[in-house]
Amino acid sequence: MRVIPTAIPDVLIIEPKVFGDARGFFFESYNERAFVQAMGLKLPFVQDNHSRSARGVLRGLHYQITQPQGKLVRVVRGSVYDVAVDLRKSSPTFGRWVGAELSEANHRQLWVPPGFAHGFLVTSESADFLYKTTDYYAPEHERCIAWNDPAIGIQWPLEAAPVLSGKDQLGKLLSQAEVYA
Repeated sequence: MRVIPTAIPDVLIIEPKVFGDARGFFFESYNERAFVQAMGLKLPFVQDNHSRSARGVLRGLHYQITQPQGKLVRVVRGSVYDVAVDLRKSSPTFGRWVGAELSEANHRQLWVPPGFAHGFLVTSESADFLYKTTDYYAPEHERCIAWNDPAIGIQWPLEAAPVLSGKDQLGKLLSQAEVYA
């Protein structure tokens, strides 16, 4: 596997070795030993999640203020534009974002460490999005940053107004949100 750094050093793009032929393909989407060797991280995953969304759906920017989750995210059908925003007040990259296209064609994954908000926009007809987390989902601790906060300035590849959940429509501006120390 190849680890590709992003503009925020803690957020990493993981490109697995894909073995393909006329029958299809095979790759290891997670191998603890390989991740430790390549990234120096032993990730204590406790939960796997799967979501399906239609074109134009924007989910996020989500995080848990208590029980922060690291996320290893990937797309198994379709494509998304995936984003991580640094919410660690003590970080030199606080309030900055990085984005990457994740798709069934490129097989890329994104490592989003604890301390970041996460979101994605579906850019294909639909997308199946899988992710592993390092802590359990705790709805009482979940928070949401506004997807279009001008102070963050995410350049979403929008074709039209995004489709948002009620919760995501109520996202707070970074200046008003609870963040990490």
